[in-house]
Amino acid sequence: MNTITGHEKITKVKSRPIGRTAAYWTVTIILAFSIALSGIGQLMRYGGNVDLVTAIGFPLYITNILGAWKLLGVIAIVMPGYPRLKEWAYSGIFFLMTGAALSHVFAHDYGDGGFHVILPLFYAALGIASWALRPKSRRL
Repeated sequence: MNTITGHEKITKVKSRPIGRTAAYWTVTIILAFSIALSGIGQLMRYGGNVDLVTAIGFPLYITNILGAWKLLGVIAIVMPGYPRLKEWAYSGIFFLMTGAALSHVFAHDYGDGGFHVILPLFYAALGIASWALRPKSRRL
């Protein structure tokens, strides 16, 4: 017969919801891949990056700055540890993408079907989703 003396401890096993973790990594990988490709394209001045930047009145050297920031932000978000750096990277991607969308709006350069505005806002939304879904080990 079992008797309870009051000194026993019941331990809870903490489990992370698999769906939330899978959603985090799916969103984060899509975000990281998209931002990294964009950053590499800007650093190499590949494709329409030159026309896109000069059409809204920015100097061409801005592609070097933005491309480097994008790659550094992706590295910070994907690598383990450094939760404060991740917070800065997420906020940097948000401001970078919303700033890009607003720059195109103010320059009246919407692209085909608003593509120059919708795509950066989509990336900003991915950044918000990745930030909101991140596991506790990646939070402050």
